[in-house]
Amino acid sequence: MGQSWVANPNSDFVRRLGDNESPPYETCPDVWEMDNGDFVVIGSDLTDEYRARLPEGVSIASHERLVVVPRRRLLSAKTHLPDE
Repeated sequence: MGQSWVANPNSDFVRRLGDNESPPYETCPDVWEMDNGDFVVIGSDLTDEYRARLPEGVSIASHERLVVVPRRRLLSAKTHLPDE
């Protein structure tokens, strides 16, 4: 098994993915591409609500959060994801 991935806290936001139905300054679920190629998902933190019923083999590290976003938001972002 390879090294664990570590989020880079110094990456900058590059572009919002998906339909821009709400201005970026409004609170809403969102998906963003970062300058290092990673993606940020902004949604509802439901870590505590889901922790006890995660599928077998799935775990959430102490520094991670389970974030839920509306289906339409993620499908909208999908059309803007790069192929590589």
